[in-house]
Amino acid sequence: MSMSYIAWLVVFVVFAALELVSLGLTCIWFAIGALAGCVAALLGANWIVQAVVFLVVTMVVLIFIRPFAIKYVNNKAEKTNVESMAGKQGKVVVEIDNINAKGMIKVDGMEWTARSVDGEIIPKDSLVTVVSVEGVKAMVRKA
Repeated sequence: MSMSYIAWLVVFVVFAALELVSLGLTCIWFAIGALAGCVAALLGANWIVQAVVFLVVTMVVLIFIRPFAIKYVNNKAEKTNVESMAGKQGKVVVEIDNINAKGMIKVDGMEWTARSVDGEIIPKDSLVTVVSVEGVKAMVRKA
């Protein structure tokens, strides 16, 4: 019996360890393919068949199971500050004036540089709604 199954187990352990470190569903597909290659080796297949089994199983799992896994495994990811800004209301703490490149708002206790989406000057203490974030600037309109 060939000892190539040991090499496949090493490949499996390497990809499984990388997956544990990354936690991003990036390497698990290769680990599954390595297990399939290991099974092929244990069944006595030559190295070409083992490699083909590894590639085919990896691709099949990646194409068919990955979308399902991403949808149901990583569905509790929280939005970052920037991603959650759109739609929130804030208060103007420094008058927003696009022409003079000034303006700041406070949203959820954090201050952001702000610009008006329609070019309107928005006075201090006005309420605004964040439309989007471009770089480090909140793009807002009067609420």
